[in-house]
Amino acid sequence: MTAVDDSRSGGSARQGDGGAGTGRKKRTERGLTAVRTALTAWLSRPLADFHLMLAVTGLLAAIGTVMVLSASSVSSYDPDNASSVYALFQRHVVFLLIGAVVFWAGVRIPLPKLRSWSNSSMVVALGLLALVLTPLGSNQNGSQGWFVLGPVSLQPVEVGKVVLALWGAHILVTKHNVLHQWRHLLVPLVPVALLMCALVMAQPDLGGTIPLGIVLVALLWFGGAPKRLFAVILGAGVAASVVLALIADYRLDRVMTFLNPGEDPLGKGLQANQALYALADGGLFGKGLGQGQSKWMYLPNVQHDFIFALVGEELGFVGCIVVIGLFGLLTFVGLRIAMRNLDPWIRIVAGTLTVSVVSQAAINIGYVVGLLPVTGVTLPLISYGGTSLLVTMLLLGLLANCARHEPEAVAALRTQGPGKFGRLMRLPAPEPYRPPAATRRGGGGAAARGRPRGQGGGRPASRGGRAASVPDRRRAAPEYGRRARTDTGRGDRRRRGPDRSTGASRTTRRGRR
Repeated sequence: MTAVDDSRSGGSARQGDGGAGTGRKKRTERGLTAVRTALTAWLSRPLADFHLMLAVTGLLAAIGTVMVLSASSVSSYDPDNASSVYALFQRHVVFLLIGAVVFWAGVRIPLPKLRSWSNSSMVVALGLLALVLTPLGSNQNGSQGWFVLGPVSLQPVEVGKVVLALWGAHILVTKHNVLHQWRHLLVPLVPVALLMCALVMAQPDLGGTIPLGIVLVALLWFGGAPKRLFAVILGAGVAASVVLALIADYRLDRVMTFLNPGEDPLGKGLQANQALYALADGGLFGKGLGQGQSKWMYLPNVQHDFIFALVGEELGFVGCIVVIGLFGLLTFVGLRIAMRNLDPWIRIVAGTLTVSVVSQAAINIGYVVGLLPVTGVTLPLISYGGTSLLVTMLLLGLLANCARHEPEAVAALRTQGPGKFGRLMRLPAPEPYRPPAATRRGGGGAAARGRPRGQGGGRPASRGGRAASVPDRRRAAPEYGRRARTDTGRGDRRRRGPDRSTGASRTTRRGRR
């Protein structure tokens, strides 16, 4: 009898444990569901993408400022000139303050006006890339790619990336009706981009050429180019990389060091090996801010291209994950902005600028951790920089501007006011997108007759089947629905005229039938 009672008590205990475990599991699921619901609700707010862009930019800039302070303290000190250990940090803060103004200008400038300037901006960019090769340019670190005027310097290739994205998107949208023909898809976008790459390679600067090539590929991708074209581009890129590596000894040394990093650890492979040592020393949580040893000349110029190694050494694996996570969040927000906009030019620009910034970060992190050969590309907003920092702030400002042109954001800003950030930054209300007149009427002139049936005149071609036309997308947006139907009705009555026999329009009679 006692044994039976014991077995019953043991079974009750096991049932109690199972019930407690099931209860904890249900509470966890309810908590995750609540978090998911709250996150979805917050992302559904009209200005969620704009606020996320402000947050990501501020966090990356703050982390970069702290890491530049730690990395540049040793390099700044010069006992012969009695220079301060904060010399480079102070310059970085000045550039960051100027960058904040540039970011504000990028958010505030009207996007239609910016598009109208794209042609003249391309002419100026090509002129600067050509002038920098003359005696007016300055040679730094083996590359004649700078204009130096006293304490101010300018790298034209950084400006060229922005101009190529804006101008290329303008060309693709303008020629949308004939993009199914290869000569119109590739000309003049590809020849002009290759000319810019050739001018940059003449400096020579492979680290500046790669971002230009990425911008070109992103433009073609978001412009709706067929997938087989990217296979050709990939093959051409690999062939060009091999040729460029063989014709320059220092590039060949970088490739050989990547393939065999232990061959010359104190010479050609010094930076790559020391970066790996710094990452390994950091461990999970790092040694602490200011406690890294790699900046004591073990890793030369750590504040520039290899600052991610110092992040890993002082902040550990957790710090690296935070930085990578912020760039991942930037990717999500930028592509979300591109998908939620109606203006085809804004869609291509937002996607291209996002790919430009994130790919630069991926290349830098890739060669610091030993996955790619060293190319000399800086880590956006984290590395010490001048022109690169300012251009990155401009790109992020333009992305934030694109976020304010989402249909829901336009409706909210024009009905509920600019909001706290809008009033603080004195931002004007964005104008709603209106497709061209030919698109609203469904026509396109002689050019439209040569395109495949179903293509609208205001947005680029798509790869995976034909997407909805621009008028359909405008009807789907709540703030544009009534206007779109009203304009269409007026246009039908104006074209067809009233039916004299009944006094009603032909549109009405057709609807009754």
